[in-house]
Amino acid sequence: MRRKPPIAVVALGGNALIRQGEKGEVEEQLRHIRESVLHLPLLLAKGYALVITHGNGPVVGQLLLQNEAARETVPSMPLDVCDADSEGSIGYLTQQTLVNVLRGQRGKRPVVSLITQIVVDPADPAFSRPTKPVGPFYTEVEAEELRRTKGWTVVADAGRGFRRVVPSPRPLQVVEEDAIRILLEHGVVVIAAGGGGVPVRRTETGELLGVEAVIDKDHASSLLARGLGARLLVILTAVDFVYRRFGRPDREPLPRLDVAMARRLLEEGEFAPGSMGPKIEAAIEFLEAGGEEVLITLPENLADALEGKTGTRIVLS
Repeated sequence: MRRKPPIAVVALGGNALIRQGEKGEVEEQLRHIRESVLHLPLLLAKGYALVITHGNGPVVGQLLLQNEAARETVPSMPLDVCDADSEGSIGYLTQQTLVNVLRGQRGKRPVVSLITQIVVDPADPAFSRPTKPVGPFYTEVEAEELRRTKGWTVVADAGRGFRRVVPSPRPLQVVEEDAIRILLEHGVVVIAAGGGGVPVRRTETGELLGVEAVIDKDHASSLLARGLGARLLVILTAVDFVYRRFGRPDREPLPRLDVAMARRLLEEGEFAPGSMGPKIEAAIEFLEAGGEEVLITLPENLADALEGKTGTRIVLS
């Protein structure tokens, strides 16, 4: 029997798709997606079966703004449908870009993107405490106006400005996990759980129904990685390392963390909620469930991070 290849799950940051000051045009998104996926064939060359996840915060925020602007002309779509819409569009752009990157390479792989439903608990306290940033950045004056006129929850986002936040319940089950596993076993690169997946709940009869929320991409990626028995979780984001005292002149890069230290720094408030905090939580959950290592770094630094030359490596102990 042929030995199954180890699985790597790579999470691409949503804020890398639309950056501060950009309009979010498709050409901009394609450029940033290419920058993010350009180095992923390295993992295929190392023998990994590859799953790619991605964020959707800026894109789903744009869809919500479109809903708001056109509400007198066309019916508004609920948030779970906007999640699926953004997962489909970003998945398409990522799939196309990766196929183009792999084109002509020896041993190229088929690539598919999969709309992924993820079960959440409708009683999750997150529904009464929105925390997930979506949409563009606002000034403090704009944020106050949005709170007053639209009733949105708008909060400061890691010193970068102000953003709308929506409920972000914990993911509990990946509905399409078996389908993803079958695709991997047949050598397919799978793009899944985009934007954290589409949040759904199960009724008493077992039916699935959409829920208005946005699941954190890093928690969803960790859940999927655990379910698949992945060996490696890679979180590609906007910083080269995890930092202590991030955003301060005396910030300190952390090249290596074990779970105990990561948890202690998290409890001390070193990692901001909605920013690095969920990434560290996701890493801890993955490692404690049997994963071997987590890498956090910039997309363009992936090759050096795999060699231990840069980025933050998190291990169990």
